[in-house]
Amino acid sequence: MSEFFNAFTGANLNYLLGGLGITVGVSTISVVLSLLFGSIVGIIQFEKIPYFSSLVGTLNNIVRNLPLLLIIFFTYFALPQLGFRLPIFWSTVAAMTFFESAMLAEIVRGGLEAVDRGQFEGARANGLSNMQTMMHIVLPQAYKKMIPPIISQLISLVKDTSLASGIVLAEMTYRGQIVYAQNTNYIVPVLLVLTVVYFLLNYGLSLLAKWFDKRLA
Repeated sequence: MSEFFNAFTGANLNYLLGGLGITVGVSTISVVLSLLFGSIVGIIQFEKIPYFSSLVGTLNNIVRNLPLLLIIFFTYFALPQLGFRLPIFWSTVAAMTFFESAMLAEIVRGGLEAVDRGQFEGARANGLSNMQTMMHIVLPQAYKKMIPPIISQLISLVKDTSLASGIVLAEMTYRGQIVYAQNTNYIVPVLLVLTVVYFLLNYGLSLLAKWFDKRLA
């Protein structure tokens, strides 16, 4: 039992929580970029531009059906072979953004299709252009419907940052492996700390989703 509590030294906890900053950093940047690119791709699919929307939709489906770990490995190990070398942190951000944009694009497309067609017709009848209709009338209504699935997807993104331990990104999971590699008796307490931290992060996001839901109801 003493070995269990010995794992919770100040040095070990500081080291693990230092990885929390990297996890939050990767997640935050990836979330912002994913929402931006995912919205663009979702709108392109929704607009049904001849040939182009079909091509984008096909490529998006391919990305959604690839393992995220494969994309992470590709950005870190394969891109340098093609002349694009990124640091570990930005390789992870690029991979997470690429994958999550594809997932969010489907959510955006579905949210846009759920908006009543009368909203489009009413905006056009009042002289708004396609772009103005989308930005000022349709997207705000669609995003209200999309908040729960978007938050759910972003929770998955936070959890998926642990996959970056495969390319030695010093986030929480990788740092946890370093700590219990020093003493196998630390495996259970370290994993317990990681469980609590990930739970608090993701539970906080789920509470945020409920707050948004009530706020926009």
